[in-house]
Amino acid sequence: MLNLRQTQKLTQKLSPQQIQYIKLLQLPTLALEQRIKAEMETNPLLEEGLEEDDLIQDESALDADGPDDQAEAEEVREADQRDTEGSTEDEFDWDELLNSTEDLYGYKARVDHSEEEDRRDLPMPSRETMAEHLRDQLAFLDLNELDTLIAEQIIGSIDEDGYLRRTLESIVDDIMFNYGEMLNEFDVERVLKKVQRLEPVGIACRDLRECLIVQLVAMPNDVDAREHAIDVLEKTYKAFTMKHFSTIQKKLNISPEELKEAFDLIQRLNPKPGEGEFTAQQNYITPDFTVQFVDEEFIITLNGRNAPQLRISREYRTMLEKLSAERKKKAQQRRNGVDTETRNFLKTKFESARWFINSINQRRQTMMKVMHAIVELQEDFFRYGEGHLRPMILKDIADIIHMDISTVSRVVNGKYVQTDFGVFELKYFFSEGLTTDDGDEVSNKEVKAIIEGIIAKEDKRKPLSDQKIANLLEKEGFNIARRTVTKYREQLNIPVARLRKEIVLA
Repeated sequence: MLNLRQTQKLTQKLSPQQIQYIKLLQLPTLALEQRIKAEMETNPLLEEGLEEDDLIQDESALDADGPDDQAEAEEVREADQRDTEGSTEDEFDWDELLNSTEDLYGYKARVDHSEEEDRRDLPMPSRETMAEHLRDQLAFLDLNELDTLIAEQIIGSIDEDGYLRRTLESIVDDIMFNYGEMLNEFDVERVLKKVQRLEPVGIACRDLRECLIVQLVAMPNDVDAREHAIDVLEKTYKAFTMKHFSTIQKKLNISPEELKEAFDLIQRLNPKPGEGEFTAQQNYITPDFTVQFVDEEFIITLNGRNAPQLRISREYRTMLEKLSAERKKKAQQRRNGVDTETRNFLKTKFESARWFINSINQRRQTMMKVMHAIVELQEDFFRYGEGHLRPMILKDIADIIHMDISTVSRVVNGKYVQTDFGVFELKYFFSEGLTTDDGDEVSNKEVKAIIEGIIAKEDKRKPLSDQKIANLLEKEGFNIARRTVTKYREQLNIPVARLRKEIVLA
């Protein structure tokens, strides 16, 4: 049986413009640059703007349309209405669109355009990969054809840290299946030892212990503590990882001085030989904001190097103006369908360009609002630096700028600010608060900094446990449980007390 019911509900739907704005809002500076380039490639009406004088001249020309032009446009519209009476085609008011220059022409973010930021990045030079670097060295090993094939298979199996995670058996199987060469694991092991001596030494090892031993064996025999270091790794590796120094001394029958020299030598070795170095173009963060404190005033600027001035293409705008001026003749053209596809294309791309420019402008305004609110709440930090961070959550910023918390979250995600004390991610300024014995609220990041300081000053022969750190914090007025200290220590990537133990000679 069919039942009909009438219901009423409240729903909220985002328009395409709002979705576009939200997506642009969460992009950092470099990602925004790529997004703008992609939009300009797909939309011919959107291009980088001209000089400001040319833009002003263009706007003046558009605004110079007098009453006669408006009357003519009105007459054209009436004629079109008569010519297309009964037609189902959706007409578009070109005159209204062309005369609506607000937010379209002369858009330019009020941002910092220093010489450093205006300078275009130089092209990145091609860099030799680790695999290519290793293959180039195979010629110096005097390998036969089969050994060369094995070496290339080993090099191709090395991971990004420089380790060989595949078993020798799987390498043997691959060579036999793909090349029909009969060999065994001993053949692969023999070639592997040669590959491990290539530069960087220790490459293609199967675990950390083997990696460190290979590097030590490759050192000259006269290196101090070399033999003791090899013995430590070969005979007492487990005790070494647990830092049971007394056990190592007893088993190897060496003095504390000799153990310390061996331990220091091992610490200087490279645990990840395959980890490459970053170039200057790769290893950097591009701040989205700059905050300076000058003459008792905060100066906040938005990085505009990757947000070029955008405008509607002059050529296509001229084409639209011609279409508008020729509307008196459209009656005949519509009878045979001429220009319909062109007009629809221009209409779609024009609207798309306008929405994109408005979204970029709205993004800039929202980001500046959020940054101003952060500086307002964290004024002491931007004045005096670390140690003056106060508790702050996303809702605090949302209340100030009268926007939703999700909007604030999109702004701070992946964005950075350059201050007088360094470059910080915007998320850094958000933290929970702790109440001291005096009733003051302190950011948990400040408590983490205090914990770091306590650990840095501890006796390395007897590192402090988490409970002892909690007791010291309690004396300073911070009532923190041991499990909270443990959580903060782990967030700081500081090992437990046992692993912080060091050999300290009297």
